[in-house]
Amino acid sequence: MVAAPSPLLGLPGAVPGPPESPDAAVAWHYGDPFGEQRAAAQRVALVDRSHRFVARITGAERLSWLHTISSQHIAELSDGRSAENLDLDLNGRVQHHFVLTELDGTVWIDTEGDRGPALLDFLQKMVFWADAKPEAAADHAVLSLLGPRVSDLTETLGIAALPQVYGAVALPGGGFLRRMPWPTEDSYDLVVPRERLSELWTALTAAGAEPAGLWAFEALRVAALRPRIGVDTDDRTIPHEAHWIGGPDEFGAVHLNKGCYRGQETVARVHNLGKPPRHLVLLHLDGSADARPTAGDAVTAGGRAVGRLGTVIDHFELGPIALALVKRAIPADTRLEAGPMAAAIDPDSIPSDDEPQAGRLAVDKLRGR
Repeated sequence: MVAAPSPLLGLPGAVPGPPESPDAAVAWHYGDPFGEQRAAAQRVALVDRSHRFVARITGAERLSWLHTISSQHIAELSDGRSAENLDLDLNGRVQHHFVLTELDGTVWIDTEGDRGPALLDFLQKMVFWADAKPEAAADHAVLSLLGPRVSDLTETLGIAALPQVYGAVALPGGGFLRRMPWPTEDSYDLVVPRERLSELWTALTAAGAEPAGLWAFEALRVAALRPRIGVDTDDRTIPHEAHWIGGPDEFGAVHLNKGCYRGQETVARVHNLGKPPRHLVLLHLDGSADARPTAGDAVTAGGRAVGRLGTVIDHFELGPIALALVKRAIPADTRLEAGPMAAAIDPDSIPSDDEPQAGRLAVDKLRGR
């Protein structure tokens, strides 16, 4: 499904995302990509993410029902709280990643625009007898505010104070503001009526928010080691590989102590007995190459494929960087190639998984080891 061009693409200086990319419908930048990243990291920037798919779920059993068919513990999510969540297949492979917010008797969901219809179709097929009604909310759209000076905009937003991480507050005129733990420490999503996009954009930029394209958002997301479903993942990705393990308090999308759901067996087995075959790492790329790799290209070591490349982006401080799923056994100092470019793993991005799992320790104890 190709999203319709955003009405904000008509703003002065707006350059659309690369053709045929998932982001062609919104602004990629406004003429100063690195300056826009600095604004998002150091001041306050406003990003059009209105190509995301938005849905709503109503009904008295909306939370308890969604809890049983997804990976996150949300059965008792309180009003004004949010969480990240996954839909897994029977083998524990990630099918969908989405953000949800419970507010005023409705669960709001947003996810990748091209994957949203399939997620909604799955949810609708899983309702059965539950009092839950999932439906598309095409009349709502997402904007993002990034930067330490978002607090300067509370009066313009019509709210008394900013929420804590994963908290949400209703906005006058409809919609809500939600705080996220990424791509920066000061990140907020506005899920608002689509008809208000231009009005809010004008008001927020007049109050000091600087227009920033999705390039800025993506660069900061990659630096924060946050994967994007379908770009940084493939059809074999399990949650452990992409840093999605953890409840809302741990900024994860998979709670390890909840009832049964599709794919839970794989999640529990890997957590308790095994290790994920790959892990998501940050790559630093050699910018002197004439050509650039793209998402899906192989990451190789000595001519042998050892991983899969995800998002490739230019960061205002780090230069050319990328996310990649690489084999867990590959040391951080391995000389790699990503397409035509030399690449090196950022050692700080390699997760520490040397501790023995509880399940393995229990098995060894039973065997007298």
